[in-house]
Order: sequence, then C-alpha cells, then structure tokens
Amino acid sequence: MPAWLYSFLTEYRIELWTVAVAVVSAAACAILGCFLVLRRMSLMGDAISHSVLAGVAGAYLLTGQLSAGPMLAGAVAVGLLTAALTQTLHRFGRVPEDSSMGVVFTSLFALGVVVVSGVNVHLDTDCVLFGKLEFVAWHTVPAFGTYVPFAVVSLLPAFGLTLAFVLFLWKELKIASFDPLLATAMGVSAGLIHYLLMSMVALVTVASLEAVGAIVVVAMLIVPAAAAHLLTDRLGWMVGLAVVIGVVSAVAGWYLARWLNTSAAGMMAVVAGGQFTAAVFLAPRHGLVSRWVANARLALRIACEDIVGIIYRREERQAAGEDATVRPAASTLADCLAARGDGPIARLAVLLLKRRELLLVAPGGQVALTDRGRRLGRSLVRSHRLWEAYLDQNFDLPADHLHEPAERIEHFIGPELQEQLAEALRSPERDPHGSTIPPSSSEPTAARSG
Repeated sequence: MPAWLYSFLTEYRIELWTVAVAVVSAAACAILGCFLVLRRMSLMGDAISHSVLAGVAGAYLLTGQLSAGPMLAGAVAVGLLTAALTQTLHRFGRVPEDSSMGVVFTSLFALGVVVVSGVNVHLDTDCVLFGKLEFVAWHTVPAFGTYVPFAVVSLLPAFGLTLAFVLFLWKELKIASFDPLLATAMGVSAGLIHYLLMSMVALVTVASLEAVGAIVVVAMLIVPAAAAHLLTDRLGWMVGLAVVIGVVSAVAGWYLARWLNTSAAGMMAVVAGGQFTAAVFLAPRHGLVSRWVANARLALRIACEDIVGIIYRREERQAAGEDATVRPAASTLADCLAARGDGPIARLAVLLLKRRELLLVAPGGQVALTDRGRRLGRSLVRSHRLWEAYLDQNFDLPADHLHEPAERIEHFIGPELQEQLAEALRSPERDPHGSTIPPSSSEPTAARSG
C-alpha cells in the first residue's frame, strides 16, 4: 500500500468507518424502500422501527440479557407480527390499511415501553431515536484480521442478504409489487413474497437501528425510493437511483452535521428531504417544472393553431364570396388577436408562426397564411367539422352545442384519426352547419408543434 494512502486511512480511519456505516445502512434501506413505495406501504418501515421495541423487551424477558442475537431475533419476530396483524385487521376487520398499521404499531410500541419501564431494561431511548452514529467507530470488535466497528459486522450481512434477496427474487418482487392478483394467477405466492419482504425490512431496520437510529431508518426507507420514483418509471433504474440518493444523503449529511455541529442522523434525513424536494420540481417527466413547461408548450401550440384556424376560415369565406358584413373577416393581425383573445401567449404565438414560415404579416398589419400554414389550417378545420358531424350523428345534441367541444378537440385529432372519422361517417362533404369539410391533405401536419 502506498505510504500516502496508508497515512490517509490511518488519519481519517474513524471518519471513514463512520461514513461507511451510514452508507451501508442507507443503501440497504433504499433498496427495500423501493418495493415498499411501489406497494404503497411506505409507513411499514416506520411501524416496524417503532414496534421492534416490544421485540427487544420480549427478548430480554426470555433471556435476561441484551446480547445482539436474541435482540435481533425478537425484533424480527415482532416486525413480522406487525406486518401480519396489519394485514389481518385490514382483510378481516375491514379496517383501512393505514388505520390498521397505525393501531398495530402504536399498540406494540406502547407495549414495549411498558415492558421496558416495568422490568427496568437499560435502553438508551435517544440511541433508539437518533442512533449513535458519531460513536460507532469506537465500538470495535475483531474481524477480518483487524478491528472493525461492531455496526459493520451487523450491517454488512444485512446488506448482503438484501442484495441476495432482491437479485434472487427480482422477477417475483416485481410482479407482486405491481399486480399481486396477476402474480397469484401466475403461480407466484404474493403473500409469501410480502412476508419475506417484511422480514427483510425488519432485519435491516434492526441492524441499522442502533447505529443510525429510527429517524434515519425511516427516512432512508421512504425518501430515496420516493424521489427515485419521480425520476424514472423503470424499476431497475429506480433501485439504482434510490441507492445513489441514499448514499449522497449519508455522506453529505454527515459532513454537513460536522460543519454545523448538529445531529448527524437528523442532517442525513434533511439532505434526503432536500433531494426529494428537488426531484418534485425537476423530475424530467413527473416534476412540477416539466409539467409547467409542458402546459406552456401546449397552450402556445393551441394559440398558434387557433390563429391559423381563424385566418384559414377568413380566406375560406373570401374564396366562397360570403358577405363580409354578416361575418366580418379577420383581415389584420389586430382582428386575429381580438378573435383569439389578445395576450402574451397569443402574441408569442404570432412570432412563432412567423419564424416557422406559417404566417405572413404585411407592414400594414395585413395577415395571410403561407402554403404550409394553409395546409395546417385545412387540417384543423377538417378535424373540427368532422368531429361536429360525428357528434351530430352519434349524440342527441342541439346544433349550437357542437361547436365548442369540436373547437377543443380539433387540436388533438391527427390525420389518422381524421380518416377513421371520415370512414365512420362515410366521407361527408358538409358539417351539420352546412360548411364544407375540407379534403384531406396529402402532407402530414408536421407543422403542428408549438
């Protein structure tokens, strides 16, 4: 080993072990948390982390000692009992699942408090809630030819079992999480998968509880998975992103806590919450910003098409020789904006139409469509009038109730649906108001983008 690396590892040994414990715990919780989020059982981790106190107290009553083995067995058993009682109340007691979960875990947690208080079990409640992450590197045991923190000895097997569990039962976990009924129909025992998952959650929760506390366990079970779910719709990517978010929360939370001289467990949960908040706003598909952008683009496209439709109908009336005093033509840009509803989006739509060479605006304000713009207008008007004819033929609606729904739907009817409507209506020539339905365009309306 290079001297500089040995010096670095020696100098920062305590800090590196502490961060390693937090990272392993966060990664294990994040992996299992993905399946809890998909199954809408996010609070099951919270329920198990609180109810295991009853398991620890029961193990002490039976063995009279607080050694790791009995405590782990008792906690896992109570974790499974929490899941079983929750499902039993929900299924046979007709209690909503969230209510049954609340009843079970608060009752078991209260029972644990009573037992701990009654038999004077020496448990540090602050350790249960906040963990003792700052001190895990000092509690060492001999392993692998050296001394390693005791938390590593308990967390690494839990992490390894978590990886093995997910990799070995990946297909079963996926189908049981998305559709338990289909899983049962395909011969996969959804109930067995559920209780195996709850066993792993209980195991990881208990293994992490002493080191990082209930706050970090609950946060890492829920928040990284929920944030990853916003970022992707693929389960494999979701698990990977959840692990990354959990690891970043552990590392950044630890160093921020040292900088601010505050609780490491609390800061890790805060960093995880910050990443979730960022995902809420910035997720590419489900984020608020992407939705706002998509809505703005849709509003701009509709404004562009409305203006094109207004001008096309004016040109259509002029070509048919209609009396302009009956329905005045929108011959200027001001007329078009007044007919569409003047506003920032409408004016931006005019600029976009000019840039895309769909609209010509003369110096005097006169407007006209280009050939491309006219093809787009013809497609829009064709969609509008075909939909009016379809509504008139299939629904008992007054004639004055046909225009408004057709005006909304015309922006979402493409050439393929136009042909299906025309075929269903046997290629009508006029709409219910007597207006001519334009023929189909040979060129797809690729200009319909905004």
